[in-house]
Amino acid sequence: MTGQVYLIGAGPGDPELLTLRALRLLQSADVVVHDRLVSDEIMALVPAHIRRIAVGKAAGFHPVPQDRINEILVDLGRAGLTVARLKGGDPTIFGRGGEEYDALIAAGIACDYVPGITAAQGAAASLRLPLTHRGMATGLRYVTGHRARDAELDLDWASLADPDTTLAVYMGAANMVQISAELIAHGMPADLPVMAVSQATTPRERRLQSDLSGIAEALRDNPMPAPVLFLIGRVAALAEEEVLRLPTAEPAPLHKLFSHG
Repeated sequence: MTGQVYLIGAGPGDPELLTLRALRLLQSADVVVHDRLVSDEIMALVPAHIRRIAVGKAAGFHPVPQDRINEILVDLGRAGLTVARLKGGDPTIFGRGGEEYDALIAAGIACDYVPGITAAQGAAASLRLPLTHRGMATGLRYVTGHRARDAELDLDWASLADPDTTLAVYMGAANMVQISAELIAHGMPADLPVMAVSQATTPRERRLQSDLSGIAEALRDNPMPAPVLFLIGRVAALAEEEVLRLPTAEPAPLHKLFSHG
């Protein structure tokens, strides 16, 4: 008899943003297979007797390649185990959940998705800003700023360079020079507000504010630990208004760097 695998979204890091279903599955599974970016606070909710397998990756460092992760999940399922495959954010948004789902179904292993709050939603809530707002942003786009090794970051820049849409860029810190240059070259205003958020919703959250022309330089001068999310668009100005009212906020002439608290 084969087991069951659940592809679970851990959310952006705050354990209070974990869904009730996700929590129940984490506390009843036989084994938890987890990514590097799942927060310590979330992992603390997993009972000590449950087996844990870390399969996390970092930029340029993949100790457990994706094909091997797929094999691990299939092997655990074939062993008749209930598996909680825990991913940061939502498993269907830049989480390679679709690849793992396909591998499991092809092997005859039952698999379900358990959605999680994605980083853009978590960051927006922490910043107290709307991702869409009448007269400022009529839509929202999610895009990955990550590229495979030695590959070009090939995106539909003309489509993305829409100032009436909020652009959420995941995993884009290493390529922000190219991203900002391409967006400006394709018509996005250079002074469009940008808010970068590191480790959103956790006690380690940091915020860096600039505009599209200055965000790459600001990030270079103020490195932020992964994961870093970029919110590009007019609504980011609303974050500025709110963040400046927080006790820890200190404005700087060119850009502003904030710590959560």
